[in-house]
Amino acid sequence: MFDEKSIEVLKRMVESFGPSGFERETARIIKEYMKSFSDEILTDKLGSVVFVCRGECERPHVLLAAHIDEVGFVVSGIDESTGFLSFNPLGGWWDQVLLSQRVVVRTEKGDLYGVIAAKPPHLLTDEERQKPVDRRNMYIDIGVTSGKEAVEAGVKIGDPVVPWSPFMLINNGKVAMGKAFDDRIGAFVMMEAIRRIRENKISHPNTIYGAATVQEEVGARGAQTVAHIVDPDVALVIEVDIAGDVPGIKPNEAPTKMGKGPTLCTYDSSMIPNQPLKEFVIKVAKEAGIPLQLSQIARGGTDAGRIHISRAGCPSVVIGVPTRHIHSHVGLVNMEDVENAVKLVIEIVKRLNKERVESFTAI
Repeated sequence: MFDEKSIEVLKRMVESFGPSGFERETARIIKEYMKSFSDEILTDKLGSVVFVCRGECERPHVLLAAHIDEVGFVVSGIDESTGFLSFNPLGGWWDQVLLSQRVVVRTEKGDLYGVIAAKPPHLLTDEERQKPVDRRNMYIDIGVTSGKEAVEAGVKIGDPVVPWSPFMLINNGKVAMGKAFDDRIGAFVMMEAIRRIRENKISHPNTIYGAATVQEEVGARGAQTVAHIVDPDVALVIEVDIAGDVPGIKPNEAPTKMGKGPTLCTYDSSMIPNQPLKEFVIKVAKEAGIPLQLSQIARGGTDAGRIHISRAGCPSVVIGVPTRHIHSHVGLVNMEDVENAVKLVIEIVKRLNKERVESFTAI
């Protein structure tokens, strides 16, 4: 399992400030950690960072991609009389998870803390109390009493906002709790796989490109630019998966469970995976004795949606870590699932030689 150094960087990553379009703080933490495990570090012009780990052969280029942006908000207005902040979402939010949650507003003068609030229930009509509060009727309260005071504190339209949610380990260290697991857990898996390959001198017949991509939550934009830079021959996109082991979810809606191993997505709305590559991953997991769950996501997509159609196309799959309560202030993930995801990625990479990768697209 993970040592103190790994847990510390995971904590710093998930607690860092990095909504879509504002990922620089997170990218710098990852870059600093990965410097000693990389032969070369590349960047695109959107903010993604790519870590090159050369093996026995130049080709194939094996892309391990995970996005580092988190769902957040952006200030859309400042009420002149009260100083309350209106906001728009960066990524997909369900309005019902927002009320009474603490947030951090990043301004040119520093970070401000606030809470998402709305009209008190005591003042609502009986009809209003029966309806969920729409995000457009919510505001961020940073404790000021006028627009002038908010502006003097440094707030302006366009400032980014993220949830305030400290990282912690619960259930005797078996489960992690925190924000931004989508998809800094995936980035952590990528980082740990490369770290172990380097530290344990594990041979691999390819060149690994570990990518920390940006702006996935607003359209997988960083994936497109990274794929252009890397020119991958095969891609493993490492993501979180929706854990269906919570009340009200049917197995056919979300079949994966937390604590039962990493997942392999067999279909989502942005990509049908390369079938020989999919079967190869299943075979590797079985050979290595790593538990693997098969999943589908009827709605939603990942960076693989852009990567698999880059240039002439790239055989791609999505390996996930089952995670509860994604796109909210607090997610839960089983650390054994994370460990097994790292092991699976390493076992796959060890076997991706030129002949095998070419077989994925042979007709």
